[in-house]
Amino acid sequence: MSSSIRPCLRFSSLPKLSPRIPQHMRSRRAFADYPKPPDPSKEARKGVVAPKTRIAVGIVFIGAMIYSMVTEEPTKADTATMAEKDSQLKRESGVTENSPMRLRMEEFIKQQQKEIVQELEKVDGKKFRVDTWTREHGGGGISSVLQDGNVFEKAGVNISVVYGTLPRPAIEKMRVNHKAIDPTVNSLEFFAAGLSMVLHPVNPMAPTVHLNYRYFETANPDGTSNAWWFGGGTDLTPSYLFDEDAIHFHKTIKEACDKHDKSYYPRFKKWCDNYFVNKHRSESRGVGGIFFDDLDEQEKDQDNTFAFAQSCLKAFLPSYIPIIMKRKDMPFTEKEKEWQQIRRGRYVEFNLVHDRGTAFGLNTPSARVESILMSLPLTAQWRYMFEPEEGSREQRLVDVLREPREWI
Repeated sequence: MSSSIRPCLRFSSLPKLSPRIPQHMRSRRAFADYPKPPDPSKEARKGVVAPKTRIAVGIVFIGAMIYSMVTEEPTKADTATMAEKDSQLKRESGVTENSPMRLRMEEFIKQQQKEIVQELEKVDGKKFRVDTWTREHGGGGISSVLQDGNVFEKAGVNISVVYGTLPRPAIEKMRVNHKAIDPTVNSLEFFAAGLSMVLHPVNPMAPTVHLNYRYFETANPDGTSNAWWFGGGTDLTPSYLFDEDAIHFHKTIKEACDKHDKSYYPRFKKWCDNYFVNKHRSESRGVGGIFFDDLDEQEKDQDNTFAFAQSCLKAFLPSYIPIIMKRKDMPFTEKEKEWQQIRRGRYVEFNLVHDRGTAFGLNTPSARVESILMSLPLTAQWRYMFEPEEGSREQRLVDVLREPREWI
């Protein structure tokens, strides 16, 4: 109801007061209360003062009151955000197969983070530092990082859960690949969750490995899902190439892909070869793996795509642990360590210049920069005009990086 008429209601709702009169005074008051004869001199003054003015004011007031009652929006309770709704769901019923995909993905990556960290701690012998953090507008993450380990110079296994609002320019950009997004809205709530991992071993004979699997969703104003998609991938980046390592890595990933669609591995392997490229140097970052993005309902339904992402993430440990166990204790020279530092410089170049995930993270409001840049190695080198010797193992790696191979 309009605030302009509330004062009227307050006064009209007050109780009428009748003063108590003592018994001995009632007779006098009764006599005094008889009507008096009319005073002819005052009869002329009877009537309303400025009647036309009062009518005009009354019409304006009533008109304004009616307009306000018709047009004023009713007071609404603040609508709960997607983050608040999800938090309530988890408190009331936990996470089940019937929960929104947002909650299922969040729970899955948390479980995988624990398993991966536990296995890597067994390999290294040292413990990860674990930081739990929260975001002001919902979500947060867990950063697990190991530095100066026995096997890993730097290793990070992070998860992040982000709730936020997409502005119109971001909506228009995303709608190119996701037609389900409403083009008429000025903003959309979004959810993003993912597990990101990079391992930089001490030994130059052991390859660096990267992994990232993520889920993104936008919501309608009423909280229902608007658009969703999965993305991710993994790739191997050796300083010294052992063909059997590349073959094992690709074979394990292919098996995970084939469980869901025989076309996935060749398609996503090519996507990886085209994505992880330092274009300014005309060479790949490593020997590849798989990469995919924007897998939504046009590909397969949500549950099947989620199952595919789960299989890929679960394939990490069997794809990499046998490799690191073979290479972590191999002998190496100072010159070979220096080559590893140069190759790490190339790794940094890709992450800071070309990687979309790094750019998205750094441009997200309230971004946790330390977690985003966790992927960078602890040490790296840039030597001016460095060229490996012809016929050397270093030159062989560069040759392979300039012409991606089919490993299986």
